[in-house]
Amino acid sequence: MYPDQPRVGVGAVVFKNDKILLVLRGKPPAEGVWAIPGGRLNLGETLKEAAEREIREETGIDIRAGEPVFTFDVIERDPDGGIRFHYVIVDLAAEYVGGVPSAGDDAVEVRWVSAAEMDAMDVNPTTRKLLKTRFSFG
Repeated sequence: MYPDQPRVGVGAVVFKNDKILLVLRGKPPAEGVWAIPGGRLNLGETLKEAAEREIREETGIDIRAGEPVFTFDVIERDPDGGIRFHYVIVDLAAEYVGGVPSAGDDAVEVRWVSAAEMDAMDVNPTTRKLLKTRFSFG
């Protein structure tokens, strides 16, 4: 089923001991790619509430969400031009509060990744851009 309007997604940029929290996505549109954890904003939720909930559900990590640091579009069309996905993603800075990484929701794997480790991983290009330009990481 194709969307009838854009959906809002939220992510959280979480660092701990000079490592970034990344997830290996298990579902389209970024299936099989490492990215910032996050998910969909629910009706009535603030961006911060959604980021805290989504990170807990997807990674087992508790965070304190901060302010937005990056916004981008994800639009994927089928061969006939129909729009399969249209997300507007707002990534927030976040503070690690506690927890041990454990993949849940649509994450296949979750882990803390150093800048050197990230070089050898299939990381979403937008995630790389965000980490490099906003955090001088990677």
